[in-house]
Amino acid sequence: MTPSLSDLVRVFGRIGLLSFGGPAAQISLMHQELVERRPWLDEQAYLRALSLCMLLPGPEAMQLATYAGWRLRGVTGGLIAGALFVLPGAFVIAILVGLYAAFGDLPVVQAGFLGVKATVIVIVLQALRNLSRKALTDKQHRVIAGLGFLAIFALNLPFPLIILAAAIWGYVTFNGEVTTADAPPAPQAKGMLGTAAIWLALWLGPLLALTLAGQKLLSDLGWFFARLAVVTFGGAYAVLAYMTQTVVEKYQWVSTDQMIDALGLAETTPGPLILVTQFVAMLTGQINGGAPLAIAAGVVALWATFVPCFLWIFLAAPYLDQLATRPRLSAALHGITAAVVGVILNLSVWFSLNVLFQTVPQQSWGPVTIPRPDPATLDPAALILTLLAGLLIFKFKFGMATTLAIMAMIGTGIHFL
Repeated sequence: MTPSLSDLVRVFGRIGLLSFGGPAAQISLMHQELVERRPWLDEQAYLRALSLCMLLPGPEAMQLATYAGWRLRGVTGGLIAGALFVLPGAFVIAILVGLYAAFGDLPVVQAGFLGVKATVIVIVLQALRNLSRKALTDKQHRVIAGLGFLAIFALNLPFPLIILAAAIWGYVTFNGEVTTADAPPAPQAKGMLGTAAIWLALWLGPLLALTLAGQKLLSDLGWFFARLAVVTFGGAYAVLAYMTQTVVEKYQWVSTDQMIDALGLAETTPGPLILVTQFVAMLTGQINGGAPLAIAAGVVALWATFVPCFLWIFLAAPYLDQLATRPRLSAALHGITAAVVGVILNLSVWFSLNVLFQTVPQQSWGPVTIPRPDPATLDPAALILTLLAGLLIFKFKFGMATTLAIMAMIGTGIHFL
């Protein structure tokens, strides 16, 4: 079924507005909207696309939305879907930067965000349950998911290494029958080279212009976030340590406390967590030149971070359907999808611990390092809000948007008690 452009705008606009909770919740939301509620994508196409996006640098959920739009309505659909996934969160981040610069730590807003964060924990659990049912269809894939979780949670192995190992495992252990289905025609190399040239020029041309114009701060921001876009395998969490070290210690654009606040606010807005780059850039601009420079810095960060996502998808997406006729490669992607479940479980545990506990020190035994939250720092309000959100979603079947609004109001109310 091919949707109209107006339907595409309506559905992806809804996804963009409700895409709270990080990649796990966002992937689940898109599955509900594009596979379950509408016959726009079938199950296997969706899972193959998810596996592809996990292999690419950049925010996987945003790229999944871009792929879905491309699949449904070509390049125009991809641009609409990708932009609508990012712009609502970018608008909220811009407002928050202005409020943050004016009012500091915003205790009332932070109290409301606590209710949102508690809801996010439940949304991620729901997403994991739904994704696991779809991706972990046999013992082998459940083992891959478990090992993927342990590899990143306890051994802190690099995300690309985990994904590579899962792909090799799936490829090597494939024991099904080779199909004789004809592969769809491969895209012409000339056309793909043209696509690469156009999007590389769009991505890097403005950054080069800023450099030649002598806009040092804006060009430094742009080139740093462009480099970050190339190494962001596995989503924002995979590069947060590198990003924090660079913007705080090397460039000294923001302080450690400001970086933590940026992450906390970015976690509670719709859209990909990598929107933290926009927050950091706008706050840097605000500090150095007021609101006009903040706006310019935010646009530069968004451009440098998200334009390459379109480049990766428009280059790789035309080849994805060919994998369906190559069973071993398809099995490798299934292995990746299973490992992704384990990786998202790790992100869910990390997020939950940091919401529920104020102190989460690391405990090491040789190569094994795991978080051991201090029980004395458990936040009772966060725990109560999480349990209440669980009741609303799992027991009373409230929708995501309704639950988020209710919990934000309850969190704000707790602040005044």
